Amino acid sequence: MPGIPPIGGAPFLKWAGGKGQLLGQLDPYFPKKFNRYFEPFAGSAAVFFHLGKIVSGLKATLIDSNEELINCFTVVRDNFEELVPKLRSFQEQHGKTFYYKMRGEVPSALGAVQRAARFIYLNKTCYNGLYRVNRKGVFNVPIGSYSKPKIFDEDNLRAASIALEKAKLIHGHFSAVLKQASDGDFVYFDPPYYTETNGFTGYAVSASGNATFGAFDHRMLLNCVEKLNDRGCTVVISNSNTKFIRDLYENFKRDKVTARRFINCNGSGRQLVNELVITN
Repeated sequence: MPGIPPIGGAPFLKWAGGKGQLLGQLDPYFPKKFNRYFEPFAGSAAVFFHLGKIVSGLKATLIDSNEELINCFTVVRDNFEELVPKLRSFQEQHGKTFYYKMRGEVPSALGAVQRAARFIYLNKTCYNGLYRVNRKGVFNVPIGSYSKPKIFDEDNLRAASIALEKAKLIHGHFSAVLKQASDGDFVYFDPPYYTETNGFTGYAVSASGNATFGAFDHRMLLNCVEKLNDRGCTVVISNSNTKFIRDLYENFKRDKVTARRFINCNGSGRQLVNELVITN
């Protein structure tokens, strides 16, 4: 929109499979003109922040099934001044005892600001920045081996807060986008990647904390993509370069990009992995 400058900010969370490193390869697949932007697997919202820097007057909707994540974005947007002192306090208190004390807290028993501060703190101090919960929904990632982890960058967090002022935030299933998007809109899907086994991989952890997002879920996603395509939306999907995904999207354009990912749970090193960019 003429006269409305682009916004700033960058991801302030670590996220397994985050797209920060791939933005240069993904950008050519993004439309130059569109009405509204939707990101149904928000994660760290790397694409949202990227578009915010280059698209004037960006109107965006971020959707995620992870309630903790959406609460965090909401607090960063709406309660920045209350959040920062808590993060400073957590930074000063960080240590093994404090980490496990914070990990043991029940999010639903906390106020929104305390809950968001806890989420950011655990994200920046846990092992590999993973978000994983057990079958009872309890966050169970051990502490990471960081001597002096930086919990937050106040300047970037402030910029992210301003960027998020222009975003609608929805806690929900990815299919919620079907109630929102229409002709001329741009939707970017970055689901938990399909794997040929049910095992955990460092880049396939789902936004809800589950280690797998199975074939049924991916077929549901395809159905959602097809409906958006029929409406006249521009759709871009990132996923693993597997036979199942290639066959699933056989009627769409599929290109390869290369990312450096942890490909197993021990985090011993990163390897180059071919991923797919799927477009309509």
